[in-house]
Amino acid sequence: MGQRYTKINDKFQAFIKQQQIFFVATAACEGRINISPKGMDTLRIIHQNQIVWLNLTGSGNETAAHLLDNNRMTLMFCAYEGEPLILRLYGYAKAYHSRDSEWDQLMPLFPKMAGARQIIDMNVDLVQSSCGMAVPYFEFAGEREQLINLTHKKGEAGIKQYWKDRNQISLDGKPTGIVE
Repeated sequence: MGQRYTKINDKFQAFIKQQQIFFVATAACEGRINISPKGMDTLRIIHQNQIVWLNLTGSGNETAAHLLDNNRMTLMFCAYEGEPLILRLYGYAKAYHSRDSEWDQLMPLFPKMAGARQIIDMNVDLVQSSCGMAVPYFEFAGEREQLINLTHKKGEAGIKQYWKDRNQISLDGKPTGIVE
């Protein structure tokens, strides 16, 4: 049976830290809803109501665009092994770029990763658990290396050009704030 909580308790923090993948959902006031899978050791729990995650370069930049228009965000975690559980974190978030002072404060929390484009800082105001009994079992086989290889191949200048070419505007034509 689903339960609601006002904070990420110790049990849920331990569960989140075990997960290899999480899902991010955002939506602007109008337009498409975006749901993106994330991984690669990019999420940190700051305290019981704050999560930060490192957003890496991708083919789109919907999350950043949506947060500029409407700062609501949901994160979802699913148990793919052990006891079934779906955990959703609801709240409000902001994207920080390397030009922001918060970037320098938060970046040391993460391993150095080429292609890091934003740090998303989420204040959690609702935690909701549900059974997850229909979520299948999966085994984690390892991280994909294509993104890291691509960002190393392009280099810093190539990644910044990629952001200019492919990450400035959302699917709905909204700015992402990636380039000043």
